[in-house]
Amino acid sequence: MGRVSRLFHIVAVLLATAVSASSARAQSPETPKASPPPETAENCPGLVAADRPRLIPATFDVGALNADQVRLTYIGHATFLIESPQLVRIATDYNDYVRPPVLPDIITMNHAHDTHYTDHPDLAIKYVLRGWGPSETEPAIWDLKYRDVRVRNVPTNIRAPGGGTERYGNSIFVFEVAGLCIGHLGHLHHTLTQQQLNDIGRLDVVLAPVDGGYTLDLPGMMEVLTALKAQLIIPMHFFSTYTLDRFLARAQEQWPVERADVPSIVLSRATLPASPKVLVLPGH
Repeated sequence: MGRVSRLFHIVAVLLATAVSASSARAQSPETPKASPPPETAENCPGLVAADRPRLIPATFDVGALNADQVRLTYIGHATFLIESPQLVRIATDYNDYVRPPVLPDIITMNHAHDTHYTDHPDLAIKYVLRGWGPSETEPAIWDLKYRDVRVRNVPTNIRAPGGGTERYGNSIFVFEVAGLCIGHLGHLHHTLTQQQLNDIGRLDVVLAPVDGGYTLDLPGMMEVLTALKAQLIIPMHFFSTYTLDRFLARAQEQWPVERADVPSIVLSRATLPASPKVLVLPGH
């Protein structure tokens, strides 16, 4: 997507929603301490019920969420805005090109391309979680608790720009919000080991790059999604209707596919589908 197209997409989201701007605060002098990944059994319960997910237009209304709900808005490319009941706002793969219309409290980033990170995040953002460590022998390991959310990560490798492999250049971030576990695969380049699957744990929602080229190829992505067993699969990083439809043609051999009319959904554990399905949010 070109820079102008991205700007038009963000403007469209702004016009379609009533934005409640959060007050800017100075960046906290404290940074979250790195710690080993917690035991996954305690973090991703993966409890689901038989109801289908409810689609609710994005309002960014500070009073709109119940204690068991989370709002997920697709901003574009690999960036989602995740909002908790206590109005913690998280932006995934935060970059200089596609940004949410409100200032997030927490941002996550990945190192594969500059459309997945920035070296100059807004100083008012409280927590900046880079998905890569200071060297290829020191992966980034995050375990952040802030208000009613928890953010942790599982490092993976990426293809280096000049060839070869950059160890730990990507992170799969897991967001625990309102009793749900949402996993963002970032710029995933390879299938997952059993240890990585164990560290991720059970996911209720997975945000998956489906371009099939810049990230993991389609057979590999299908293997990953099947192994993760999330109840809701939301495609991202698809660039065009062609690449999206190519993924959907493969996915619908295994799961039902639905398309939403708005880029924002409100989910709770009680309203997740009883069996896995793919939900396409508008935008790319």
